[in-house]
Amino acid sequence: MAFATALHEPSADEATAPPPGTTSTPAAVRRLASPIGRIEITSDGVSITSLAIERNGRLPRDSMAESTNPVLETAANQLAEYFTGSRRDFDLPVSLSGTDFQRAVWQQLQRLGWGEVSSYGQIGRATGRPTAGRAVGGAIGANPIPIIVGCHRVLASNHKITGYSGGEGVPTKVWLLDHEGIAHS
Repeated sequence: MAFATALHEPSADEATAPPPGTTSTPAAVRRLASPIGRIEITSDGVSITSLAIERNGRLPRDSMAESTNPVLETAANQLAEYFTGSRRDFDLPVSLSGTDFQRAVWQQLQRLGWGEVSSYGQIGRATGRPTAGRAVGGAIGANPIPIIVGCHRVLASNHKITGYSGGEGVPTKVWLLDHEGIAHS
């Protein structure tokens, strides 16, 4: 299994900042078109802090003027390469704010490479909580940086899709799984 991203350990100041998706204003926002809808990525100037996939024609920060920085430009280029199939992993600093359990789940997601799949139970066992399938699902659904931190690569133990919180939901997950050649039902 390959690590897909570099986890940026937040400083004391960053650790007290509101989590992604709240009213905090990112340092920079970059949008790009993709086969699954527009994508919005945010950065604190050092790391990627969130990625949102368009839902019902909207992005969380559509009203915010686009501004960029080197981290966002690199992320936009790597995402474009991912969508064309020429990139299979991401080499980006990410800052994941969440509970200890969420961060443990997201760390497991970062170990999944292109075309690799895991189950909610496997992720639970890897985090030391073998019976926490629903909690694992909740942590996966709260992943602030989908695609880069590959939450779409988690399926039920029978390879069924049980949901997806990004973009248009299950159809978005189906596209991502098919793109990576991951079997599902």
